[in-house]
Amino acid sequence: MTKVFVMATCPDCTQVKIQLADNPNYELIDIGEHVRNLKQFLAIRDNNAAFDPIKANGAIGIPCFVFEDGDVQFSIDDIVIKAIPEGDSCCLYDKGC
Repeated sequence: MTKVFVMATCPDCTQVKIQLADNPNYELIDIGEHVRNLKQFLAIRDNNAAFDPIKANGAIGIPCFVFEDGDVQFSIDDIVIKAIPEGDSCCLYDKGC
């Protein structure tokens, strides 16, 4: 599952949160929601070279997409959003639950 670090007060994160809401392939982690989320993000940010240019520009680095293989990306434009497989959602009139 891809982890997506966002923050409620980040304008760049708003569209990402809308696009990925309710998609089980992405775990949205709000770094402002709890200190453990912030610590998780900082551990990645402090130890991943992908953040070097981000930090050099004085930016935070969110939204941040961390893939299962450890690859890090910062733009949803570069991400192919995985669709929710057919039948994986609840429905009153169809199979799935």
